[in-house]
Amino acid sequence: MQDLLIDEKELRQLVGSRLTAAGLNSIHAEKVADVLVHADLRGVRSHGVIRTEHYVKRLHAGSLNRNPKFSFEKIKSGAGLFDADDGMGHPACDLAMGECIRLAKDAGIGMVGVHNSSHCGAMSYYVLQAVNRGLIGIAITHTDKLVAPYGSSKPFFGTNPIAFGFPTKKHQPVVLDMATSYTAYGKILHAAQSGKSIPDDWGFDGKGQPTTDPNKIESVTPFGQYKGYGIGMAIDVLTGVLLGAQFGPHITAMYGDYDKPRKLASTMIAIDPEIYAGLDRFTSQMDLMVDEIHALPPAPGFDSVLIAGDNEWENEKRNRAQGVPVLESIYAFLKQR
Repeated sequence: MQDLLIDEKELRQLVGSRLTAAGLNSIHAEKVADVLVHADLRGVRSHGVIRTEHYVKRLHAGSLNRNPKFSFEKIKSGAGLFDADDGMGHPACDLAMGECIRLAKDAGIGMVGVHNSSHCGAMSYYVLQAVNRGLIGIAITHTDKLVAPYGSSKPFFGTNPIAFGFPTKKHQPVVLDMATSYTAYGKILHAAQSGKSIPDDWGFDGKGQPTTDPNKIESVTPFGQYKGYGIGMAIDVLTGVLLGAQFGPHITAMYGDYDKPRKLASTMIAIDPEIYAGLDRFTSQMDLMVDEIHALPPAPGFDSVLIAGDNEWENEKRNRAQGVPVLESIYAFLKQR
């Protein structure tokens, strides 16, 4: 399957139009489109416009509220709760991080739990909101069972991603956005869409055997064996359990039960460096850290030593200039009317 290079503005318009045609209100459709194109620009195609068709299917099935009534409750000076009313997770998490930023500017730290939500896309989008205001951003979310705990061949937890964003002065912000699985499930979906095989250590088939066929994957492995498994569990605790939602195998499946709301939970956190080292010293030290890491001698087989976000910033620069790579089949779907 061949890639096409599409201008980012056209891509946002196409995604937004497909979502509004499915009944989603235009403001939320615009935000979803922005989050998806953000992921594709950064080369994280697993969370890009490939997801549009899935959202359209859920909108038609009725499991996503097309016109939700979002609500926010400030619980303590630095804590709040955001109810997404079964709407799209992207605008919900976007607004929740905005509330985190306001709390952090007042109290030094802000934490907002998002419940009654749905899939929210690349977490880097939300932490960059905080970074752009001179804050540290942290975002975590959970999802339905897919990752086999270390020592098991059957799934229990979701891929449960976590993202950190740190402001700098002269460098691009340092952004780590990662799933706690060995690889994001979206990369497996992309391989299936592209007709490509996958490494045999990415996951297991229905018989609990490793497979290179992305169409046979029924569970994936955690990164770092027991370490990724433990962190994935902790994220489910800090989202689903903490916010009174479900966890792991009790969460409505993303790819299945299309008529049932997923009731997902996410946790957004913003921290103001001003209350500790001070923003000026913090960003200066971040720049020094980046410079010193980049100056390290590369190991055999490596051209340079990178930090989290280096590749994504390069991808974004290139894709803004030449166009965003999109599979022909995905582009055809977006163009349908």
